[in-house]
Parts: sequence; C-alpha cells; structure tokens
Amino acid sequence: MDNIETPVVIINLKTYSQATGEKAVLMAQACERVSNEYDVPIVVAPQMPDLYRVAKAVEIPVFSQHMDPGEPGRFTGHVLGEALVESGCAGTLLNHSEHRMQLADIEEAIQIAHKLHLYSVVCTNNIQVSVAAACMRPWSVAVEPPELIGSGISVSQAQPEIISGTVKKIRAVNKDVVILCGAGISNGEDVTSAIKLGAQGVLLASAVAKSPKPESVLADLVGPLSK
Repeated sequence: MDNIETPVVIINLKTYSQATGEKAVLMAQACERVSNEYDVPIVVAPQMPDLYRVAKAVEIPVFSQHMDPGEPGRFTGHVLGEALVESGCAGTLLNHSEHRMQLADIEEAIQIAHKLHLYSVVCTNNIQVSVAAACMRPWSVAVEPPELIGSGISVSQAQPEIISGTVKKIRAVNKDVVILCGAGISNGEDVTSAIKLGAQGVLLASAVAKSPKPESVLADLVGPLSK
C-alpha cells in the first residue's frame, strides 16, 4: 500500500447523478489532472458499482464509500473488504453520517482494513466520537458535524472550535492518525482555515461532485495546499 501524503483532499461522489457511471470516471479523471498539476494528493470515492471502472481509469487512490465487517461467504448484500481490494480500491470511508455503523462494526471493519492493507477513514460528528474512533487506530478520522453537510457553510468557518478541539483531544490518545475535517467545505479559504486549525486535509462532496466545472472548483480548493 503506497503511502498517501498529507495534506490530502478526499472527494466523496455520494450518489449524485453528476458523478454516476461514466460521469464518475470523468470526475475522477478531473481529480487526477488537478492532483498532478498542483502536486496535492486527491482521493475519490465513487459509488460501489462504479469502483472498478473508476479504479481502472485513474492512478489516484480510489476509496469505497462504505465497507461492512465480515468474512467472505454468508453475507449477501454486504460490501466486504476482499471485494473492494479486487475492485482496485485503496481504502474506504466508514460511518459516514448517511451510513452510520455500530461501534463494534466500526472496530471490526478497521481491523479488516488493516489486514487487507486498506486505508480506513472513520467519519465522526463530534469531539467525543472522534476520540473514540482514534483509539481504534484507523488511518484517518474525519470530523463532520451533520448539520453543516451540504450547507455551503464550512465547519472550519462556522465551528472552528470543533476542529481545534478534535485535534487536541485526538493527539492525546493517538499521535499518528490523520485528522481530516468535512461539512460545507467549498473553497480554498475553507481548506486553508482547516489546515491552520490543525487538520491534515479535508473530506468534501457536493462542492465538487455537483459542480458543472469541477476542475475549477478543485483548483481553487487545492491551490493553497500546492507544494
């Protein structure tokens, strides 16, 4: 598993029609062009049916939007890590606000991700849950207040204390986990604010996935991070 450097930008394509099927491939290719131009790591997370085609079309890391715990066999309808590996995935989101998981399932999924050499990003909604997630030793914790998701109001601007408080509390229990922030991130200023508050990257969706000009939006987002 190649190391993903920070700061990193993860683009969740959710189930937007603008990023479904072949459009998911075009969106991922736009992410790759911007990543290469600005030398900033960008990860893309398409829908499950699009994982294989997207992973075949780009060299940037492709993450799943979810992964279930469990071993191959009797898990009809579940998304198992082994299948993600076969699809070309490098990692997965876990516990997104739109796909919550039980605590025990999160922990088991992280352990499976470690075994399969998959990156795991645990989405959380507050400081306390973020600390609990960090204790499970995923690759990353991404704090996203649900009320700001898709609002266009960034957590780094509206609730900066959540980011700075999360960073402080997490570092008391885990020195290595990558700390991301999400919810309402839409421009380079939001990203800059998040980094200044101690985040090591951002997780976002609609600002890019719903944009008619995703490359322009991406360029604005990653410009402040350019090396």
